[in-house]
Amino acid sequence: MRVVGRLVNSSPKGLIMALATRRRRSASESQRASARRRPRRPAGGMGRGKKWSQHVTRTSNALDLEANVFKLRSPTAVAASLKRSALRSRRRKAPPYQSAVSMLNFYINRAGKGLNPSQRRVLERAKGELRKAFGREPGSRRPRR
Repeated sequence: MRVVGRLVNSSPKGLIMALATRRRRSASESQRASARRRPRRPAGGMGRGKKWSQHVTRTSNALDLEANVFKLRSPTAVAASLKRSALRSRRRKAPPYQSAVSMLNFYINRAGKGLNPSQRRVLERAKGELRKAFGREPGSRRPRR
């Protein structure tokens, strides 16, 4: 015998509570319930617009960049500019080499598929040029503390 939510006198010793089985929500009911619980945010975050990475590049404390540094056509020129910026900047938190490489990686990663393949090659080669400019051997890593 199945009874939901009521007491049943099915044994001579007394009353027993029937176990209620819960009905599962359908997908549409679940979506409606979650929509009621939390308000939706506009696409692109909290009103910041689509170009948040541009904002980070301009205002980040990583380092002060020269204008159009990532549009230069020579990996050596990109590396030299990033090195100058890293050594000159008062706003960096990390050592100069780390700041320069992190800003270069940030730009490459955020540009994504929109980055021209030839420009991507220039920027990838600029990483090697940065290593040379800072006197770092490729593949050698300093031991962590």
